[in-house]
Amino acid sequence: MNENTFYKVIRPLLWVITIALAAGIVLRALPSSCDRKVDVNSVDSDWSKLMLVLESVDENYVDDIDHKKVMEDIIPDVMRELDPHSVYLPPQELKEAEESLAGGFEGIGIQFNVPNDTIVVNAVITGGPSEKAGLRVGDRVIKVDERVVAGVGMPQDTMVSLMRGPKGTKVIISILRHGSDDLIPFTITRDKIPVNSVDVSYMLNDTTGYIKLSKFARTTYSEFAKALDKLRGQGMRRLVFDLRDNSGGYLDQAMLLANEFLEKGQMIVYMEGKARPRTDLKADGRGRNQDLDIAVLINSGSASASEIFAGAIQDNDRGTIYGVRSFGKGLVQEPVYFSDGSGIRLTVARYYTPSGRCIQKPYSEDYELEIYERYASGEMFSADSIKLENETKYKTAGGRTVYGGGGIVPDVFVPVDTVGVTDFYVECNRLGLQIKYASEVLDAHTAEVAASRDMRTFDRFVDGLGLENGFLQFAKKNNVSPKEGEWERSREYILTQVRALIARYTPMGDDAFYPIYQQTDKLIQIAVENEADDTGID
Repeated sequence: MNENTFYKVIRPLLWVITIALAAGIVLRALPSSCDRKVDVNSVDSDWSKLMLVLESVDENYVDDIDHKKVMEDIIPDVMRELDPHSVYLPPQELKEAEESLAGGFEGIGIQFNVPNDTIVVNAVITGGPSEKAGLRVGDRVIKVDERVVAGVGMPQDTMVSLMRGPKGTKVIISILRHGSDDLIPFTITRDKIPVNSVDVSYMLNDTTGYIKLSKFARTTYSEFAKALDKLRGQGMRRLVFDLRDNSGGYLDQAMLLANEFLEKGQMIVYMEGKARPRTDLKADGRGRNQDLDIAVLINSGSASASEIFAGAIQDNDRGTIYGVRSFGKGLVQEPVYFSDGSGIRLTVARYYTPSGRCIQKPYSEDYELEIYERYASGEMFSADSIKLENETKYKTAGGRTVYGGGGIVPDVFVPVDTVGVTDFYVECNRLGLQIKYASEVLDAHTAEVAASRDMRTFDRFVDGLGLENGFLQFAKKNNVSPKEGEWERSREYILTQVRALIARYTPMGDDAFYPIYQQTDKLIQIAVENEADDTGID
């Protein structure tokens, strides 16, 4: 039996015991014998048989065993057997995960998992070099520079070290994108990875402010409070708060944000687990924005802390939730750190919204890919197609009906916008042509882009570029041309994206990018119109 075969045989037997081993529990010594029988009932532990198997293997196996490698191989399987959010993090991965919420680092700016020995991008950090280059969630990293990193059993620490590096250095990331058989190379200039959680805040009109939050990080509340103060100073009387694709973060930050809008004693969330008695978390009444009308935008990427905030607003009838059903992550993780720098995040309780809903969606084999089932079922396009597991009705503070069974169901369903989606549009997105063309414009007009310090100057510059013909010629050079009628359908969306992407290269950065990009955002438009109708504000 070789070592690989050993892992396959022993792994299913040992998954429970691994946590105990990682924590340093010492096994009882047994006599060395090849044909002895051991009374498992003589060992005072529910895990006695597994412990005895491991001890027996360790003493009697024909070859020496690499204990560290066995441990590193088994622990991830231990966590996968529990739930989708209990995870083991090797030292480098744990360091990166904590840095992304609480610090800064230099690299390419992606978060990823490694299922089936291949890096799969699960988040592209807003404003980071990978987003600017065109990497997207779902991309599979096959090569870093000339080195193949997929399917070769490379440790995650090595993968990370290849992609990280000093600010200003370049790396070529070759990815495989859904729907394509060919590798797509992206040249990325490493940079300091931004860790701000408020992506942008600005006034949508004279009375409505807009804040987009990307994560609930350690500095989220202070950033959010500063943005609110700025917008209130500009006349904001209602807020559109965008939590789309915000996968969560620190619970205390979600609590602080919800506290800003709720009255004293109103429930924000409660938690309960087998070893964790129920804990109620309520507003203290000191929030300075209890008078502010609020609309919350969510989608299938809104999870965890985002769902806690949205659930608190919805169940207390404090504001209106717009969009499509959220992800459905209602589990509480606590960290356990080990002396080698690694750690686990262990699920210890469930979150419940004020009405009593557990928003955790059911576990499934394709848990992370369940979003595609929502598309296939039509849920993203029709509220009537929403299917909740074990659907249960609950009542808000004001007596409205809300639903449990997985995620936050919005008050106002707004389907995914597919008006401008054509085969031409999809192919342009797949190849990142909008981003690449914007970069080409930057290279050709560096001085003009740098001089665009306000929107008037920028508009005058861009209006003289002939973007429409320029982009179509660029696409043709990349062997992509629209079929009859496709350009008419996709034109507004593509040119808006290009214009916004060029604006991001100006000194205005995201303060110019988002107001332009969101000109075609139907969800924001609907929220603004509905909120104006509800408040009577013109």
